[in-house]
Amino acid sequence: MMKRFFLAFSLAFVGAAPAHAALQIQSWSLDNGARVLFVESHSIPVLDLSVEFDAGSRRDPQDKAGVAELTNAMLARGLRETGTADAANASNAANAANAPNAEPAMSEAQISDTLADTAAQRGGGAGSDRAGASLRTLVSQPERDTAVKLLARILAHPSFPENLLARDKARVIAAIREEDTKPEAIGSKAFWRLMYPSHPYGRQQTVQSVESITRDDLVAFHNTHYVANRAIVSIIGDISRAEADAIARQLTVRLPQGTPLPALPPVEQAPARSENIAHPASQAHIMLGMPAIARGDPDYFPLLVGNYTLGGGGFVSRLTREVREKRGLSYSVYSYFNPMAQPGPFQAGLQTQKDQAGNALNVVRDTISAFLRDGPTPQELKAAKDNLTGGFALRIDNNKKILDNVAAIGFYNLPLNYLDAWTANVSKVTAADIKAAFNRRLALDKMSTVVVGNGQ
Repeated sequence: MMKRFFLAFSLAFVGAAPAHAALQIQSWSLDNGARVLFVESHSIPVLDLSVEFDAGSRRDPQDKAGVAELTNAMLARGLRETGTADAANASNAANAANAPNAEPAMSEAQISDTLADTAAQRGGGAGSDRAGASLRTLVSQPERDTAVKLLARILAHPSFPENLLARDKARVIAAIREEDTKPEAIGSKAFWRLMYPSHPYGRQQTVQSVESITRDDLVAFHNTHYVANRAIVSIIGDISRAEADAIARQLTVRLPQGTPLPALPPVEQAPARSENIAHPASQAHIMLGMPAIARGDPDYFPLLVGNYTLGGGGFVSRLTREVREKRGLSYSVYSYFNPMAQPGPFQAGLQTQKDQAGNALNVVRDTISAFLRDGPTPQELKAAKDNLTGGFALRIDNNKKILDNVAAIGFYNLPLNYLDAWTANVSKVTAADIKAAFNRRLALDKMSTVVVGNGQ
């Protein structure tokens, strides 16, 4: 369904390349092309890791929206029997020598029982850009070895059983039908369609697209995208660098080598469009925005700091002051930037009484216009910086949060010192930086608008 990853951050073999920072992110590439990012942490006897690929929904085949999500969801529905042929098909000859020769098939229940018996937790998912799997396990040797070996099989040898595919498709279709009754989901789908009319970011799963997906589609997608030379392996835990290297090799040894993926179309600025959608809900749901920024863009920090003042700071934001406090038009109103592999959107939105929708939308637009014209005041700039830098520790206060950020650093090719430089990058933003960045990325006359329930 509408899975969008909203994150705040969200080499040839050269040995370890540590970033000189508190987290000491080390990065290296394996001989099969997989990239490894590792943080050594001995605070608890636990290992957290993830393996991600360029296998998000933007890679869905035309007219088959939902393949990426179903492929990922079904990785652990069952594992096929493996034998000597799988060793021969490993990602290279050296890996083939280390690949297992024979393993029995496993059912969904057997996979779950094995993870439960080792006290391991498996996670993962598919977003717009990336997809993969994660694992949390004890670092003690028997439990760790069992859990890591199982995750390696899940990534490389899913069986995609037909009966469970039918079950999962039925669940997805039921969820789509439920979503299509909810004003917020209806609005979100229309909003992405308006902003990305000719780009995969704008594709939506439908009952028809999911019904058309076959097991062969999942097998083909998995074979194309879950490959060693595009794997990003992120690891944090109570192990050494040598152990991390061995685990990364074990996780990717079974994966094949992939051929280059076709280039995706560029994100082009679509003409501003408005869409009013009838709905019996008591309130109108309003969204407006436009494609704005990709991951790694130098405008990210000015936009982050500026948006705290505009609509990201909750009750201290301008939008809240103008829409809620001064006029009582909505309980909450927001704005945010969602950087992605290709330019992701700026979005502002709120809910309000139907007969106030036009007035509320005008206030939002006027507030954005004033911010583009004037930028933040000195007091607003200081408050934004203080809040963002003061709250940064909460973004990395446990291993799971650190893993999520390290995985984003790896997938989006951000600097290894990205997290340690984060507060410094926020602190050096000026009001002039914010005004210039906002005017480079946003223009009211280019923003599309969706209103669900207006006057209906």
